Amino acid sequence: MATPKHTREQQQQTQMQRVKNSGIISCNGSPTKDDRDEEMSRSALAMFRAKEEEIERKKMEVRNKVQAQMGKVEEASKRLADIHEELEALTDPMRKDVAMVRKRIDMINKELKPLGQSCQKKEKEYRDALEAFNEKNREKAELVTKLVELVSESERLRMKKLEELSKNIETLK
Repeated sequence: MATPKHTREQQQQTQMQRVKNSGIISCNGSPTKDDRDEEMSRSALAMFRAKEEEIERKKMEVRNKVQAQMGKVEEASKRLADIHEELEALTDPMRKDVAMVRKRIDMINKELKPLGQSCQKKEKEYRDALEAFNEKNREKAELVTKLVELVSESERLRMKKLEELSKNIETLK
């Protein structure tokens, strides 16, 4: 089976042979010079048209190949874009979540620092206040004990005084 390229070459050789034959025939004297020129023109025109058709056919083949390649490239480009989108979708939420959590941690750390200082200050104030409270409670207990002693002593002294007065009154009778 002959390839299209081989067939084209055969057609071109056949046309060239006709052009040569037309010159041989005119040398033998059969056709006239005008006929010969006309046939050569037709033959050259046919050869030119054949070349043009072959060029056009090759051009169409190349165009089709380019279109096919462009289709493949577009398809590959679409697949790459889809893969890229999927990768972005995978990493993007994680990145946003991580960034959001880190931001919250930073905010809480900023809030914790003064709260910790305030807590330490208040604990110190509490310990001081508790110590003062306990000290005042001890002092109160001592004073209450002293008060009880004083009241007891006072009552004893009054009772003694009352007994003396009572004795004095009895002696007056």
